[in-house]
Amino acid sequence: MADTIFALSSGAPPAGIAVVRISGPDAGMALQTLAGRLPKSRRATLARLRDHAGDPLDDAIVLWFPGPASATGEDCAELHLHGGRAVVAAAERALASFPGLRRAEPGEFTRRAFVNGRIDLAEAEGLADLLSAETELQRRSALALAEGALSRRVDRWRSAVLGLSAMLEAVLDFSDDDDVGALPGDFGHRCTAIEAELSEWLARPRAEPLRQGLKVVLAGPPNAGKSTLFNALVEKEAAITAALPGTTRDVLVYSAALDGLPFSFVDTAGLRSDGAGEIERIGIARAHAEARDADLVLWLGQDGAGPIDGELWEIEAQADRAPPAKRAPRHRLSALTGAGMAALRTDLIAFARAALPKPGDAALNQRQHSLLAVCRDALAAASAQGDPLLAAEELRLARGALDRLLGRTGVEDMLDALFGRFCIGK
Repeated sequence: MADTIFALSSGAPPAGIAVVRISGPDAGMALQTLAGRLPKSRRATLARLRDHAGDPLDDAIVLWFPGPASATGEDCAELHLHGGRAVVAAAERALASFPGLRRAEPGEFTRRAFVNGRIDLAEAEGLADLLSAETELQRRSALALAEGALSRRVDRWRSAVLGLSAMLEAVLDFSDDDDVGALPGDFGHRCTAIEAELSEWLARPRAEPLRQGLKVVLAGPPNAGKSTLFNALVEKEAAITAALPGTTRDVLVYSAALDGLPFSFVDTAGLRSDGAGEIERIGIARAHAEARDADLVLWLGQDGAGPIDGELWEIEAQADRAPPAKRAPRHRLSALTGAGMAALRTDLIAFARAALPKPGDAALNQRQHSLLAVCRDALAAASAQGDPLLAAEELRLARGALDRLLGRTGVEDMLDALFGRFCIGK
């Protein structure tokens, strides 16, 4: 039998209200002992809470949610207390004194909801993203995932693949051992239709840039104005600026939102081949690595000399100086005077809107993307097969990938990492 767990599931005190959540087989016993009675299910009830010695703890609102129709699939109770530190601490001491009750680990309530079938793995991942969302776009995408936008689609694909498997089983069941029948006439077409839907989802913008912020790296030689532009973009004196070459020797990362879109701006060491000391050379190597990993590089150096072949914008960042340093930069600006900064921000926002998921769309993370790719490739292989036995094996692989995506099989190795992202009490 599982332990009964408890934790503060609202914000840290002091606060107006503090919500302590209890889940497990002894939740009802604990609530009845503290409140003197078990209230009607799902009805907020005022109760005087008392500890084992009969001393009053608080006048609180209590709720009782018998399982399995609860958030965790177990018996659950909630104590809505006055939000002072001493009140919360006293309630937690009283709960800890019950045999079989213990404090919850991070994410343990949500993990129990997953184990008990109240949510699937994709919804749990969406909930983890929702808890860490800092921008409106992150919130809406995470909410779509948490509310089952991807899960419902995966269930549809799985049902369609099961239907295809049933077609093949009929062929195999009614064939002689030495004469396996041909594939049904529309088998390939139906496989291709599901494959096309999967390809459309796989082509969508991914969740990682949305979660971490679109990575924009400022790169160029020493004294090109990178740190000054970096400070102007993040609207904070985050980087040290000086006329001395090599002032920036390491990577500096700052997260910021432009028009509600998440960015991760990266200031780097000036790129030069001569005159750099040992520490500066390490910083230059890191600058090259950051540029290779960037979604976008703002290049402040010589025309055509950018460090990558990917998405790179030529930027003249010291337009207040003469003569012009670049022939035809995408943006000519001065971070010191502010000239041209509004146009750069507008351009960055347009780039992010094209690169990030649309508002309300569920975005695939690396795990989900990989499994959908496995499913798509298996369907492509099945449609190309002439042998029903081999096609049936490909469909089995496709179903297995979809099952793993929703956490129905083979995911134990990553559950600790996922639920470790949650706070205690969630």
